[in-house]
Amino acid sequence: MSQPSFRPEARAPRGFSDKRAAELRAERRILDAVSKVYERYGFEALDTGAFEYADALGKFLPDSDRPNEGVFALQDDDEQWMALRYDLTAPLARFCAENWETLAKPFRRFAFGPVWRNEKPGPGRYRQFIQCDADTVGSARPEADAEMIAMGAEGLEAAGLRRGDYLLKINNRKLLNGLLTTAGVADPGQKLGVLRAVDKLDRLGVDGVRLLLGEGRKDESGAFTKGAGLKGQAIEAVLAFVQVGAGRAQTLDRLSNVIGGSEEGARGVEELALIDAALKGMGVGEDQALFDPAVVRGLEYYTGPVFEAELQLPMTDEKGEAVRFGSVGGGGRYDDLVARFTGQPTPATGFSFGVSRLAAALRAAGQAPGDQARGPVVVIVFDQDQVTDYFAAAAELRAAGIPSEVYLGSSGMRPQMKYADRRMAPAAVIMGGDEIARGEVTIKDLDLGRALSSQVADNEAWRAERPGQMTVPRDQMVAAIRQIITASAREPNP
Repeated sequence: MSQPSFRPEARAPRGFSDKRAAELRAERRILDAVSKVYERYGFEALDTGAFEYADALGKFLPDSDRPNEGVFALQDDDEQWMALRYDLTAPLARFCAENWETLAKPFRRFAFGPVWRNEKPGPGRYRQFIQCDADTVGSARPEADAEMIAMGAEGLEAAGLRRGDYLLKINNRKLLNGLLTTAGVADPGQKLGVLRAVDKLDRLGVDGVRLLLGEGRKDESGAFTKGAGLKGQAIEAVLAFVQVGAGRAQTLDRLSNVIGGSEEGARGVEELALIDAALKGMGVGEDQALFDPAVVRGLEYYTGPVFEAELQLPMTDEKGEAVRFGSVGGGGRYDDLVARFTGQPTPATGFSFGVSRLAAALRAAGQAPGDQARGPVVVIVFDQDQVTDYFAAAAELRAAGIPSEVYLGSSGMRPQMKYADRRMAPAAVIMGGDEIARGEVTIKDLDLGRALSSQVADNEAWRAERPGQMTVPRDQMVAAIRQIITASAREPNP
């Protein structure tokens, strides 16, 4: 007896999502809007490959024979390991190091595309997602950081947010470094523990962070997290530092008092003052960008100013429950990344949009574009002998810039109409033998049918302008369908 053939279960891998037209359209709209902002600021588009050599990525490499912790890696036939890029910045560093002599410097580039992270997936956290970055490599001036912040604000608004819907929070890693040096904290592991504690301020509050700065904290489940091991005075100094945020000018004044004579901290305050001046020059208000000493990004990755874009508007999930998306973009100064390849200090700064995350946040906030992904006009097939006429009609519509298709299934008239409706077609073109003989077409206004069925259109004048079905001369088909599409664009609100 023969064994039954194997049938795999149809399932998407964890952390990877299928996207249909509406979601893809939302992401492409964001990419187009943000890319235009980057181009207006004079940034050059660059696309690097999906794979990089694993040793060039650097960030996630473990102490093992197979370098795939945090990244998806494979071994090439020359026995070199390469991995899917986990962001767009590490490939930029490799590109700059490889082409530095031929680049106009500072090198200003933007890029967008998918990135992959071999991490545990969760709500809103995927293993593949879209980023859109801009970076300046070769400028140490704080004004280059200010430009990133200004572009971040402009990009968020171009993507569909309004002022007040978001806030860019700005900090400088030199400030906390200087404060800890003054407090006598020199151990790198202890400094990292402080950064991790501060990073949890929004979630745990001051009291929770105080415990993590000290001996540690036990959560609701009873699990204990070891703290940074600071003592009383140092703990209070850090807490005072992270709570000085206010207006940009007021924060600078308060920081000067809190830092307490640290040379590195003073440089950090000076850099923030230069950023503030540049932001004022670019018209970035305090309702768009503020200084916030509690912002921590990348822990060991960033070397100076850091910034994070947070949504400020209420959001709900599919069940109507409140959700918090937190950061939808951010960046900062990373002066050590190119030096991994060259050994030479190379200043760099950048900003990255989490496009997939921003699109999801806009949907949760009810601010995603309301239009559904439109389907094509569907030409109904009555008779196989007339298929030439059907394809000629579809070709004429396409030539006029109207998406269209000939139904290529095997169903009858009623299922074809249902198919057209499911495709969100604005109209169906009906050409029976009699219509073809008379040089006519019948057009069914599917948009009107959907509007009436959902009780959208109580406006009698609007209804009178749009008969549900019409027969027109063949040479008027394009104009009639264009009128349907135009009328739908000004459809009355419910």
